[in-house]
Amino acid sequence: MDPSFASLADLSKALSEGSLTSSTITRHFLERIARHDKALGAFVHVDAERAMSMAEGLDKLRASGVVYGPLHGLPIAVKDLVDWQDETCTVGSATWKDRRSTSDATVMHKLLAAGMIPIGRAAMVEFAFGGWGTNPICGTPRNPWDRQTHRIPGGSSSGSGVAVAAGLAPAAIGSDTGGSVRIPAALNGIVGLKPTYGRISLKGCFPLSSTLDSIGPMTRTVADAALLLDALSGPDASDPATRLAPALKPGAWQGMRTQGMRVAVMREEDFPIPLDAESQAAYDQAKEALISLGVTLVPADLPFAFNDLTESNGRIIAAEAYAVHRDYIHDESVPIGPYVRQRVLAGANVSANDYIETLADHRRMKAVYADFMKPFDALLTPTVPFPAIPVSEVDESAVPMAAYGRPANYVGACGLALPAGFTETGLPLSVQLMGAAFAEEPLLALGAALEQCISTTDRQPHLTAA
Repeated sequence: MDPSFASLADLSKALSEGSLTSSTITRHFLERIARHDKALGAFVHVDAERAMSMAEGLDKLRASGVVYGPLHGLPIAVKDLVDWQDETCTVGSATWKDRRSTSDATVMHKLLAAGMIPIGRAAMVEFAFGGWGTNPICGTPRNPWDRQTHRIPGGSSSGSGVAVAAGLAPAAIGSDTGGSVRIPAALNGIVGLKPTYGRISLKGCFPLSSTLDSIGPMTRTVADAALLLDALSGPDASDPATRLAPALKPGAWQGMRTQGMRVAVMREEDFPIPLDAESQAAYDQAKEALISLGVTLVPADLPFAFNDLTESNGRIIAAEAYAVHRDYIHDESVPIGPYVRQRVLAGANVSANDYIETLADHRRMKAVYADFMKPFDALLTPTVPFPAIPVSEVDESAVPMAAYGRPANYVGACGLALPAGFTETGLPLSVQLMGAAFAEEPLLALGAALEQCISTTDRQPHLTAA
């Protein structure tokens, strides 16, 4: 088996059968990173020696009969805002090139407890504040689906999306405050899962907006996303929100039948931004595929406008980001990207009254969404309005990539971005399933079934060595 584009599940099976070792798999990905990442820029740091040492140790444990679980011995890329004690964690900023973590994030602790190998720290938009994926100071990762033109990777989990799509890691960890897992997943042709707020602990993950942040897996398949969700979810005394989450039943989604499920469908007149023709065709194809699976589609009478939710979500992000960065964001001598600086500074203009009222509206809209979703297993929407554009065409003052992403964070939903084919020029397309709060199981079941109808994850980008 060539591990490059294999799923976590397939790699796990190969390990259990003895046809591959963790050392072989890890070395393979390290060699691919060395060969291709100078051109792609998916990683900001890779410790090959430590990764190999961990792989060898995990192989020895397996040989002695000790296996931590299905993820034992598998490598993973981790977004550069997840703390790992004594390791550099820059949060995508040159300002923090020397910042070191003083403890492990709960996410990192759980990855290690599952036997996974953090193979490298993935590049990201500075301070996680941007949907295009650009980072003018530290570098913008290159979307691997176009060898000639530098296209956007999507943000803010840009390096995580590129690493998985390019076969530099079998999976990655991203964060999502307004689409930052789902946008790069969509633009890079992979699966991105934004769990419900509180499902995965945020302790030790540097915040953009503590009210809206979530941590999620970015993978090649829905089943792989489920494996990581099982490993990362659960209560954490350091994050009170996780104590409110109902227990997740590992593997329960696999026993759910899609026949008879009900999916609300977002109508075109409610789209916050019109889709380009090929994205529209992918969305229509997804609807047809759901019908073929025995799903009942119901045109959605949405009790809210996506544009309103996007604007309100952005207000909370800006206010809370300013609270985090206010001590230095005004200092022009500090090397911070100009557009990220502008976004953070916008938070200074959010009054206490506006902030408090928006938080109250956030709580209210979560209840409105919960009522709306009671008859449905999911809501089908686009993920992004168009495929990856050239970096040279980005308008940093606009936020079109967040138009379909931010609403899920604001209403307390879980969200799943799924590959939905390619454009005529070979760029990935995507659709999104939004679920009710803590309804990840039916979302995964629907996603896995839909994946079989519309996904083309066996297609691989053609890379050139740096």
